[in-house]
Amino acid sequence: MNKFYILLLLVLVSYDDLAAQNKTFTISEQVTSSPKANYQLASGFSPAKLKKMVFSTSVDPHWLKLSNRFWYEYETPNGKHWYMVDPASRTKKVIFNNEKLAADITRIVRDPFDAQHLPIEELKFSSDEKSITFEVKSSVDEIKKDRKDKKAADSMQKKIFFFNYDIASQKLTEVPDYAKAKAKPSWGAVAPDSSAVIFSRNYNLYWMNKENYKKAVKNEEDSTIVEHQLTKDGEKFYAYGSDGDGEDNVANEKNNKKRRRAYVMWSPNAKHFVLSRRDSRKVKDLWVINSTASPRPTIETYKYHMPGEKEAPVDEILLFDFQAKTFKKLNTAAFKDQSVSIWPAPFLNKDRDDEFRPSLWLGNNSKIYFSRTSRDLKRIDICMVDIHTQEITTLIDERFNTYVEINRPGLVNDGKEIIHWSERDGWAHFYLFDANGKLKNQMTSGSFHCESIVNIDHKNRVLYFTANGREQDEDPYYMHLYRVNFDGSGMKLLNKGNFNHEVNMNDEARYFVNNFSRVNSVPKSVLMDGNGNQIMDLETADLSLLMASGYKFPEPFKVKADDGITDIYGVMYKPFDFDANKKYPIIQYVYPGPQTEAVNKSFTKSMDNTDRLAQLGYIVVSVGNRGGNPARSKWYHTFGYGNLRDYGLADKKAAAEQLAARHPFIDISRVGITGHSGGGFMSTAAMLVYPNFFKAAVSKAGNHDNSIYNRWWSEKHHGVKEIISKGDTTFKYNIDKNPELAKNLKGHLMIMTGDIDNNVHPANTVRLANSLMKAGKRFEFVILPGQRHHFGELTEYAFWKLADHFNKYLIGDFIQSDQVDIIEIDREVEKNGRVL
Repeated sequence: MNKFYILLLLVLVSYDDLAAQNKTFTISEQVTSSPKANYQLASGFSPAKLKKMVFSTSVDPHWLKLSNRFWYEYETPNGKHWYMVDPASRTKKVIFNNEKLAADITRIVRDPFDAQHLPIEELKFSSDEKSITFEVKSSVDEIKKDRKDKKAADSMQKKIFFFNYDIASQKLTEVPDYAKAKAKPSWGAVAPDSSAVIFSRNYNLYWMNKENYKKAVKNEEDSTIVEHQLTKDGEKFYAYGSDGDGEDNVANEKNNKKRRRAYVMWSPNAKHFVLSRRDSRKVKDLWVINSTASPRPTIETYKYHMPGEKEAPVDEILLFDFQAKTFKKLNTAAFKDQSVSIWPAPFLNKDRDDEFRPSLWLGNNSKIYFSRTSRDLKRIDICMVDIHTQEITTLIDERFNTYVEINRPGLVNDGKEIIHWSERDGWAHFYLFDANGKLKNQMTSGSFHCESIVNIDHKNRVLYFTANGREQDEDPYYMHLYRVNFDGSGMKLLNKGNFNHEVNMNDEARYFVNNFSRVNSVPKSVLMDGNGNQIMDLETADLSLLMASGYKFPEPFKVKADDGITDIYGVMYKPFDFDANKKYPIIQYVYPGPQTEAVNKSFTKSMDNTDRLAQLGYIVVSVGNRGGNPARSKWYHTFGYGNLRDYGLADKKAAAEQLAARHPFIDISRVGITGHSGGGFMSTAAMLVYPNFFKAAVSKAGNHDNSIYNRWWSEKHHGVKEIISKGDTTFKYNIDKNPELAKNLKGHLMIMTGDIDNNVHPANTVRLANSLMKAGKRFEFVILPGQRHHFGELTEYAFWKLADHFNKYLIGDFIQSDQVDIIEIDREVEKNGRVL
C-alpha cells in the first residue's frame, strides 16, 4: 500500500514538472510579492479626467499684421485669460479684466457668467488693432415666446451674442440684431482676388463668380445661383477634384451631385490655377462593411493599391487658363508608375486668423514648382514648369539606393535661388542652388539632422531652421532653432537648453515664441528675439491638480541597441505608488517607425499608452530602435530596409534586458508588449520571433500582412524591385508576414481591429487569426464594430480590454477583470475604491 502512494506521488510530481515545462510561465511563482491590478489608480488618469487637471501647456501666438505684437489665450485651474504681448516694449498685459467683463456680459445677456468661466469664442482683432470682436453663447436655453403657435413658443435655443470691445476704454458694446454668419463652404477654392470660386460636382469642375458665391454662402440651395461647368469628362475614380473618398456607396451615390472641394492651387494673380488629377480606374477595389449602419449594413468601396500590384494610379498635372476657360495636361512623364506632387505656397503666420486665405501654388505668376518620384522611391526630381510654354525643367535630382525623402524647397527672392533639403551625404542638410538648379554651396553640414525651414530672411541672406542632434550631452531628438547664413557661415543656436523645443516665429523673423519641456519637466514658454536673446517669460504650465492627484514624472533613459554600439533612447513610466522592494512586470509600448518612434520627448497629456497603463501595476517603457526614426542619420533611418517585419525586435528585447539588469524591481520573466497600427504589427511579431521572451501582447489595428497594406508605405520602407526587360517595366515585391510565424506562438496574444478600418484593412488581422486558428493556437480576437483605424468612441473600451488582458497574464489578476462591466469600472472605483 505504501508503495502505491509513493508511486502515485512520483507520477503527480512528474506530471507537474511536465506541465511547468509546457507553460509559458507560472503565475503563482512569479507574482507572490506583487499586488493585484490597481484599477483605481488607472481609472483616475483617463483622457476625460486629465482634461480637468491639465489645461494649457504651450503658448500659441496670433501675430498681428500692423506690428510685431501678438495675442494668445492660456488656461489654468483658475480659468482662461487672454494676453497681449508687445516684444518691442517687453510687456505682457491681460486684454480683459475678467471680472468686469463677466459683469458687463451678464448685464447684457441676462444670465450669469463669472471671471473663471468666460465662454468667449471667435475672438478677432480689428484691422486697426484697437478693438476686438467676439461671440458669447447664452449659458442657458432661451424660451422663444414671440411665436404664434404654442408648440414653437415652448422651443428652447441658445442665443449667440456678438460684441465689440474697445481695448483702450475697456468698453463692451453689443452689436444688435446679430445673426451668426454661416461658415464659408469647405468646397470653395476662392481666387486670390475673390473674383471666382472653383469647385467640383459630379466628378467635374465648375466655377461661379463672387456674387453667386455670396448667395451660396447664405443658402446653398438658392435656385438663382448661376454656376458654369469647366470640364465634362470626369468620372468616379478619375475625377476633377473630390470623388467622395471615405463615403460608403449609399452616401456617395447621394452626395456626388453636391458641390465638393476641387483642391486647386491658384497663381498669385488669379489668372491660372493648377490641379492634380489621379486616374485610379484600373486600381483594384477594396471594401469595408459597416454592420452597425442603420437601417441596413452598408458597404464602402474604395481604390487601394497594394504593394507589387501592376494596376497603379496615374498622376496628372492640369494647368488651367481661367480667363480662357481652357486647360492642358502637362507632360511630366519620367518614371514608370511615378507620382507627382505640387507644392502649395507657405502661409504667413500673421494671416492665420483671416477668414479667407487663398491656396496658392509654390512659385509666381509664370512658374510652378513640383516634385516627381519614381515608384521605387529611389529617384526624385524637383521640377519647374513655365506656364506660358508648358516646358518642364528638372532643377535638382536626388538618387539613393534605398529611398529618398524630400521637403518643400525654400524660394529665395522669387526663385532666383533655391534652398533645398537633402540627405545626400547621409545626414539631412540644407543646400543652396541657383535658379537653374546649379549647386552653389552646402549651407549646413555635420553629424546632425536638419528638420524644416522656419523662415527665410531674403535681405540679410539668413536661413532660420529647426534641427536636432547637434548639441552635446543631450537627447539627440531634442529639437532646436538655428540660424545660418546662406554661404554656410554664422551657424548659431537660438534656443539653448536641454529640452525639446517648439517654436513659432513671426514673419519678419524678429521674434519667436519658444515652448519647451521634457517628459520629466513642467512645460514653459518664453519670448525670444531673432538673435537668441530671451526677452521675457510668458507662461509656466500649472500642473498643480495633476501633481495633487499623485502624478509623478517618468524617467528618460539611454541603452545600447542589440549591436552594442548604437545608442537608443527611451522613457520609463512607473506606478505612482511605486515600491522599489516589489517586482513589477514590464510592458513595452512600441511603434517600429520608420517615420517616427513612439517615444515622447516633451511633456504630454496623452497618457493612455504609457503613464495610465503603468498605474495598473507595471513598469511601462517606450524606446527607439534602429530604423525607427528619420530624425537621425540616413543609416539609422533605413536600417530596416528589406526587413520590415523583424528589424526593430532585437533592439526592443535588448533594451528590456538592460533595464532589468539595472533595476531589480523589473521582473524580466514577465514581459508584455503592445502597440497600435505599426505597433500592433510589431507587438505580434515580437511574440512570434521571441516566443520565450515576450509573454503577453495586445496588438491593435496591426498591418500584420504588409502584402495587403498600402503600396506607398510598404514599398517605400521595405523596398520593391524594379525589373526592366524588353521595353517594359514591372515591379516585384516580397515581404515577411506575421501569419507565416503563427506556429511559434506560446504566450497570450490579443488582437484588435475596427471593422471599417480603411487604412489598415481588417483583413490584416483576420489573416493573422486564420493562421493562428489553423495552427491550433489559443488567442483573443476583438472586433470593434463601426470603428475606423483609431477606434473612435470605443477607444476607452479598447483600453480596458487591453488592461484586463495584461492583468490576467502578467499579474495573475483573473478576479477583478471578470466581475464588472467595462462601462461600470469608473463608477465602481469611485464607489468602493476598487473593482470587486
